[in-house]
Amino acid sequence: MTTTGEAYRAERRDSDRLASCPPTHGELAEQSPSGRPSARRCPEIAEPPTPAKDTAPAAEAPVAAGERRPPLPGTAYEWGLFAGLGLLTVALGAFAVWSARGVLVRVLVAVFFAVSLDPAVRFLERHGVRRGWAVMLIFALALAVVTVFLISVIPPLVTQFQSLLSDLPGYVSDLSQRFHGFRVLDRQFDVTAQIRGLASSLPGRLGSGLLGFTSRLFGALFGALTILVLTIYFMLDMPRLRRGLVRFFPPSRRARSGEIVELVFDKVGDYMIGNLLISVVAGIAAYAALLLLGVPFALPLAILVAFFDLVPMVGATLGAVLCVAVAALAVDVWPAGVLTAVYFTVYQQVENYLVAPRILRSAVDVSASAVLLAGLIGATVLGLIGALMAIPVAAAIKVLYDQRQAAREAFAGPPPA
Repeated sequence: MTTTGEAYRAERRDSDRLASCPPTHGELAEQSPSGRPSARRCPEIAEPPTPAKDTAPAAEAPVAAGERRPPLPGTAYEWGLFAGLGLLTVALGAFAVWSARGVLVRVLVAVFFAVSLDPAVRFLERHGVRRGWAVMLIFALALAVVTVFLISVIPPLVTQFQSLLSDLPGYVSDLSQRFHGFRVLDRQFDVTAQIRGLASSLPGRLGSGLLGFTSRLFGALFGALTILVLTIYFMLDMPRLRRGLVRFFPPSRRARSGEIVELVFDKVGDYMIGNLLISVVAGIAAYAALLLLGVPFALPLAILVAFFDLVPMVGATLGAVLCVAVAALAVDVWPAGVLTAVYFTVYQQVENYLVAPRILRSAVDVSASAVLLAGLIGATVLGLIGALMAIPVAAAIKVLYDQRQAAREAFAGPPPA
């Protein structure tokens, strides 16, 4: 009863205060439909707060500063699943690349040959030859060089090998008559009989190993044919390959990227064509010198000199050593061997300071240390083909580096005076 009386008295006090509040201008205008003034609210009277509905979710417990919230079990499982899938994808990709490494190496070699010969194709195109006919003409010329080399090497080698087998016992008898030490060894170990037995059994041994040699030969021919076909296709589609390579870049950078790609292809192609021309000059000069000195096998030796000259740093030296050895053994040490060595020493200086600077003046300049390092790395990875490919790759990297530095300098502006 006391609580009810107090509530009634509080309600009467609020009603009296509301009646004493003066009406405002807006309240005079507001009338109820029955003509009575609408209910007013006095600011002195505090309305009891309306309890809010409990719709907001419960707040999470605060996390102390520097403390990481532990992941939920489902989130941790998803992270582990995605990480495992990523590692599995990388492992499968690496296994696929390793399994197809032989094919990928052939594709890489074919791309290298296509880029190297592309300047010659474009040269013929500028003179009115269609691209297909230009590619066919270049490969016909290369096939002719290989055919001439084989014709000049194989028949003399077969003939001289047969004569060596037939004359080997006579060489052994002459050797035992001329040298006392050999006669002593012959009496102790019966060297003459062993050499004669080896000479008589050598054709049979060669026949028994002919199957393995034939399989390796056909494997090498298949690899060379694959590279040849891929090179032809890449040379025919080289303009499309260039455009496709540019499309890997973002659209905002394709114009500049296209210019850099064209520059890299041009410089690398010019470098390789220049090296081919230098090798041709070296082969022709070596052929003339070997003919004048009376060295046998002048044509195959000259072709080998031209081929070895493509190998950076050591190729010319290898070709010179081979020719000097043949001249000294087949003719005589003096004058043929010595004069051959003198010729290659003089020609190497002429090539380094006169022929190469004139032919490679439009190609990229690669330092000697970079050439040596690239050649060693390429030879370690892919052997002789890697040594041949290393210098164009180094030239491409040099072009990209120069373009990057030029872009940075242009963005930074001229240096302050």
